[in-house]
Amino acid sequence: MLPDEGPRPGIADFYEALAVPEGYRAELLRGTVLLTAAPGLVHNRIVTAIQDQIPYRRWERLQTQDIGLLKENSEPQPDLVVLERGKGPDHGRLLPAELVTLLVEVVSRSSVDRDYGDKRSIYAAGGVPGYLIVDPMAAQCVLLTEPYGEGEQADYGVEQAFSFGLGVPVPLLGVELETAEFPTLPPVKRHRRP
Repeated sequence: MLPDEGPRPGIADFYEALAVPEGYRAELLRGTVLLTAAPGLVHNRIVTAIQDQIPYRRWERLQTQDIGLLKENSEPQPDLVVLERGKGPDHGRLLPAELVTLLVEVVSRSSVDRDYGDKRSIYAAGGVPGYLIVDPMAAQCVLLTEPYGEGEQADYGVEQAFSFGLGVPVPLLGVELETAEFPTLPPVKRHRRP
């Protein structure tokens, strides 16, 4: 079919039908499809350590779950998604952002700007109450709460940083995360993010 001979699938349709090569994962961020390499051991160990500290009986803790942020034309796949047990749908690929309590991203060398920048505004625009950025290169966690605004101007009103080794209070979940055993990545050129 020629480009002007009828309806063409939108980017969301293309993304949903995308065959992702083994060893990669895909995300739709503000209309752009992004392929990234599968996470490494440091990343996976941090995600598991966080997940294990969030009470199972009250909270669902989901990995590799696509989130639907339709106003943002985004379907990110955060490293960890936390929502109240029993609040999510029984099936489907997309979890609506309005059901989410906390999203967690573990920063990698290739995701610094995306995790601290793009996803920060996407998650805030989606009204996600809490966003936790865990940075094994800077050995710190940044907890963002109180989302406001729309589009690329959206942000979080409260930002708290905690060095690894300190507890990270997460009032939204009623927990304090222990970070003393979070692994770090070898020193690299220091990024300019908080």
